[in-house]
Amino acid sequence: MADRRNGEHAPPTESTVRGVDWYGRELIQESHTRVEFLDVDMSESVTRNTVFTECAFRNVSFSQSIHANTAFLNCTFTACQFFEAEFTGCKLTGSMFDRCTFSLLTASGGDWSFVGLPGADLRGTKFAGLRMREVDLTFARCQKTVFRDVDLSGAWLSKADFTSADLRGSDISSLDPLTTTISRAIVDSSQATVLATALGVQVVPG
Repeated sequence: MADRRNGEHAPPTESTVRGVDWYGRELIQESHTRVEFLDVDMSESVTRNTVFTECAFRNVSFSQSIHANTAFLNCTFTACQFFEAEFTGCKLTGSMFDRCTFSLLTASGGDWSFVGLPGADLRGTKFAGLRMREVDLTFARCQKTVFRDVDLSGAWLSKADFTSADLRGSDISSLDPLTTTISRAIVDSSQATVLATALGVQVVPG
């Protein structure tokens, strides 16, 4: 599994939930700390006001799961599936994703700051109205991904591909158009000025 950004390793787990069927299960106001979830089916599960702290999820299916006001703090996700998963008002700060699939994932509100998504295939996913400060999106595939009103300040975006992505309303001050692909990306006028400035172009009123 890839190391976390800056070489920080995932914390050790203290217990394991292995091979159980949590399909459609509801987890309401639960708390799990340093648990390894291995080969668990959480498809169509619902979590609400639940907290996972320093947990490891390996080969876990979150397909069509729904998460509201749930926290995954400093967790590690390895080879997990997030097909049509929905996150609303969730906090994922410090979590790391490695070799996961995200087809049609949607996330709105909440805090995904310091999340590691290096090389992730995020094509067709949607992020709206949330914080993703200092998120690691190096080499990420973000073609046609929606980032609307997202705080991407301090994000690591080198070699990421935002072709045809919708970036309107987002903080893209960390985006270097010389090292990040932004062909046909949709931006607003203020973002266009930011990009022009990054290219050394002076924008003056017409």
